[in-house]
Amino acid sequence: MTQLGQTPILILPEGALRSTGRNVQKQNILAAKAVAETVKTTLGPKGMDKMLVDDLGDIVITNDGATIVEELDVEHPAAKMVIEVAKTQDEEVGDGTTTAVVLTGELLANAETLLDQGIHPTLIAYGFTIAASKAFDILDEISEKVSIEDTNTLKEIAETSITGKGAEIAKDKLSNLCVDAIRQVAEKEDNKISVDLDNIQIEKKKGGSTGDSILIKGMIIDKERAHPGMPKRVEKAKIALVDMALEIKKTETDAKIKITSSDQVQSFIQQEEKMLKDMVDNVKNSGANVLICQKDVDDLALHYLTKANILAVKSAGEDDMKKIAKATGAKIVTNVKDLNKEDPGYADIVEEEKIANEEMLFIRGCKNPKAVSILIRGGTEHVVDEAERSIHDALGCLEATVESGRVVAGGGAIEIELAKRLKEFAETVGGREQLAITEFSNAIEVIPRILAQSAGMDPIDTLVKLRSEHEKKKLNVGVDVIDAKIDDMWKKGVIEPTKIKIQAIKSSSEAAVMILRIDDMIAASKKNIPSGPPGGGRMPPY
Repeated sequence: MTQLGQTPILILPEGALRSTGRNVQKQNILAAKAVAETVKTTLGPKGMDKMLVDDLGDIVITNDGATIVEELDVEHPAAKMVIEVAKTQDEEVGDGTTTAVVLTGELLANAETLLDQGIHPTLIAYGFTIAASKAFDILDEISEKVSIEDTNTLKEIAETSITGKGAEIAKDKLSNLCVDAIRQVAEKEDNKISVDLDNIQIEKKKGGSTGDSILIKGMIIDKERAHPGMPKRVEKAKIALVDMALEIKKTETDAKIKITSSDQVQSFIQQEEKMLKDMVDNVKNSGANVLICQKDVDDLALHYLTKANILAVKSAGEDDMKKIAKATGAKIVTNVKDLNKEDPGYADIVEEEKIANEEMLFIRGCKNPKAVSILIRGGTEHVVDEAERSIHDALGCLEATVESGRVVAGGGAIEIELAKRLKEFAETVGGREQLAITEFSNAIEVIPRILAQSAGMDPIDTLVKLRSEHEKKKLNVGVDVIDAKIDDMWKKGVIEPTKIKIQAIKSSSEAAVMILRIDDMIAASKKNIPSGPPGGGRMPPY
């Protein structure tokens, strides 16, 4: 509302809320810090879990940062921006979500100190941007190279990601599964390696233990045979993939067929049967002994397929069809009439197995498959879900490693080195931006500080010792949380992809800068939602 003489002029709708200046900055920083505080204790090998219960009573137990913030039902716009940081981190590199959220909160907390000293938000934002850019250069300089052939390092990277999560008890088994899966689906083109995680199918079934999880160099389909009379196991399988229904199609336009005698009825039925039999004969003539159909299959066609001793699956998912094609080398045919002998793919064995009282189809022994499956087992549904999240993170780390080929030591070692070099860089910049770069470097030290706290170590003493070691050019010295001491993390096998560190700094710094530059927040009034009838009864009929 503003004033024209004595007449008030309404600009915003009634009920709208507006915060301006220093007040809105404080509110936004407080909201972002609250989200960071929520996930902070989950960081590291001794990170704690969170139990999240939704309004329907469904329970999620995890210490995965992305899952926690996704389940949080937050209202404040700044808090939602921090949650977007975690989502972006998860989508881009699959891990490091907690680091990104905690770093965002710490950057804003340190920026608040500068705001209290009267430094303009734009200068702080500019200093943070310079610091982030310099951090990328430093990371590129001190990263180590790793190749896809270095399976030991890849396994250590996967173990680093899984350590501290619910599936840690089987980290040796799961890390091997993840490394084998990534190496199998990786494709090399023009000396560049790419990995599509969509080519790794993850199926989960409760029962057994996490250590019973297996990798299938082929595909697992959560489907059963279309008819119990079909073979349960087919060796030297030739697999036909058909993207059409094996049934008599209805005419596209309305039509009437006039039948004047019983002979014509019989002839009509025989013609339908012949059409279905011809479809099955096309499958049989292609040499296929396994048929996977994306759409439905007529009962009579199932009868003919059973007589031909062909194992068939109907109503397969589109994603499943694409992955089976990549795994077996089959071509997806849109019309069964076009199916020829070159189209079916190959697998040593296709068999139906009962897992956790449910039938599943296993396609094993594919030749150099570019799509594979991981079957996750666990004692309870919550254990299986947490194991799936652990594998998701490990696969994301391995994908980032294989594609970039650059890694750094974990355990807060790289953060201490970054903070040290950024402080040195700040002295060369000068001006008020120097203060912002210094606060940026202090914020990065939050990672080793939290790791030290979770290990029961004194965080201040630990940071002093780490800085002393890094002054001696010991770049890989970080916090050994398991043994509660500082140590060479590279020798301990605690290794992380550089790409994850870059993405975490990029996302957190950009989010912090965006929040800092806000000096006016206008919230529209919520629309009044009409309540139901009194007493909670049904609405009266109209």
